[in-house]
Amino acid sequence: MTDQQIKKAVLKLFEQWSGEQAEEMHPLPSSGSYRRYFRLQSAHHRAIGTYYQNRNENRAFIALGKHFKQNGLNVPGIFAVGKEGYTYLQEDLGDKTLFDHIQPVREKEGFSEKLTLIYRQALEALTKFQMEAGKTVDYSVCYPAAAFNRQAYLWDLNYFKYNFLKLAGAPFDEYALEKDFEQLITLLLSADHGYFVYRDFQARNIMLHNDKLWFIDFQGGRKGPAHYDVASLLFQARANIPFPVREELLDDYIAYARKIDPASVENFREHYYRFVLIRVLQTLGAYGFRGLYEKKTHFLDSLSLAMKNVAWLLDNKHFPSGLPELKQCLERTVELTQQHQIAAPPLKVQINSFSYKRGIPADLSGNGGGFVFDCRALPNPGRLEKYRNLTGNDREVTEYLEKYPEVDDFIEHAHALVQHSIAVYSQRRFTSLTVNFGCTGGQHRSVYCAGQLARKLKNTGTVEVELIHRELEKPRIYSRNEQPDQ
Repeated sequence: MTDQQIKKAVLKLFEQWSGEQAEEMHPLPSSGSYRRYFRLQSAHHRAIGTYYQNRNENRAFIALGKHFKQNGLNVPGIFAVGKEGYTYLQEDLGDKTLFDHIQPVREKEGFSEKLTLIYRQALEALTKFQMEAGKTVDYSVCYPAAAFNRQAYLWDLNYFKYNFLKLAGAPFDEYALEKDFEQLITLLLSADHGYFVYRDFQARNIMLHNDKLWFIDFQGGRKGPAHYDVASLLFQARANIPFPVREELLDDYIAYARKIDPASVENFREHYYRFVLIRVLQTLGAYGFRGLYEKKTHFLDSLSLAMKNVAWLLDNKHFPSGLPELKQCLERTVELTQQHQIAAPPLKVQINSFSYKRGIPADLSGNGGGFVFDCRALPNPGRLEKYRNLTGNDREVTEYLEKYPEVDDFIEHAHALVQHSIAVYSQRRFTSLTVNFGCTGGQHRSVYCAGQLARKLKNTGTVEVELIHRELEKPRIYSRNEQPDQ
């Protein structure tokens, strides 16, 4: 489906459900997912509209969500599901994730007892997912598999091998590594696999809403080992929980689980660090695919934190024995990361032109920030009849705007500010910067200014420019060696 068809389908479902015309519809960042999210609001209703082309995964999320809701867990309610199964509406829990909450608190007071308390609450809720609601889950709805098995673990390990090791250029003996993979899988399968596994239980999937924790994105859940989710939360790279706090929280989790199911924590630590290892490897595979291959923002920024987890496993004798090639391979990779020999993708500068009537474009990279330049103080060719049906890409409009020195001054000032950020971002290995130019209609001045800046940035080292004229809806990506048109 095209972008417009997706929006139309979500909007139609919302209006059928609410019985009202939507007054607002805004796209939301999708982070590491291919699902499309929209916040919709009418006079008396609001919801998050979701579109995803995988109906089986949608069905799993909806069925699991209804089951958890019936069991008293804080998950978003499902309001409506589209006839074809590609769209659905869910409860709007706001925008604040646990991950968002961590950063400002940590800047002020470090990883304080306040944050530790929230993590304890999350772990206690996790035991209810795993050992209470998990007892009566219909695992036949789970997608892509009903349970963790040898194939599922092998998929994670190959994800790491092909999307991280090979893309990063890390040296390894493939035959010896495969033998270690088989040994690690055997160790993992020796743990009890009788619990619900959320599979991506981490701070970005925990919302803070009305002073409570709410849990989202459990569509990949299945039956398996309880250890996996604990490792996912405590070893989330970007959360960067201090290692002593992780060990304290592990003790708390074991205490909570023991109250519900004492058998679940027998020999828990013996198995736990094996699941920490595979979760860290799966994370590296995701960072490699999203960062090294797709060149998406913020994934490469997290690489050093993920390798910090690997280094801790190696240094603290928690690395499982009997995996010599995997261990040696990771030791080499830690060294490469410390030497900055794993190349980050080029800095991508997304330049948008837009109309203030439709609001400032949402930052879908997940980073927030960037520049917004208001072009409405510049001479407006749109006031003249002969230019009204033209755009800032047309020669007649560019010649008109080039007559005014203040237009060139405006672009030069914007260029200087953006160039400074490019230099800093490149040095810090950031991968995304957004620049927005707005005017009244998003047709003349903003289009011209955005195009001029794109041309000026074409020779900025490793910068990749993406120029999007939102109101013209003709996006095009320019490589570093290709000069953008006006």
